Amino acid sequence: MGKRVVKELTYDASLEEVAAMLTDRAFRERVLERMHVVRGHVTVEDGVVTIEQVQSSSGLPSFATKLVGDEIRIVQVEAWRIPEHADVEVSIPGKPAEMAGTATLVESGGRTTERVDLEVTVRLPLVGGKIEGLVADMLGRALDTEHRTGVEWLASR
Repeated sequence: MGKRVVKELTYDASLEEVAAMLTDRAFRERVLERMHVVRGHVTVEDGVVTIEQVQSSSGLPSFATKLVGDEIRIVQVEAWRIPEHADVEVSIPGKPAEMAGTATLVESGGRTTERVDLEVTVRLPLVGGKIEGLVADMLGRALDTEHRTGVEWLASR
């Protein structure tokens, strides 16, 4: 089964402005800075945003650090083939965890809402559900950071 994460992030900007921001390498690098990643790299090619990041596992419960070690490598791929929709896949290479789903943009009254809908799956007996919850919480905090950064980014444009 997995844990579903649904988050709505609203911006005071047009769909076109938000779509441009989400496919802007400099914006994504700024989000990584705000997340205080150990290392990170962003590529954008033909509407496909690939974010590779390494985060410290300090602060995680001991059962989780036994699984991932001192650092967690995360690869996120968002395929924005049209401005309103992206297929999203997130993997933790070498670990039995993944996330998959979509990001959609809807504009109404000059404001745009990004809806992120992902299913977190950890294939481990006994502790898989606990780790899914932990990953879902981390994902929620990362999306909150992305949203705060996006609000500032768009306001400065």
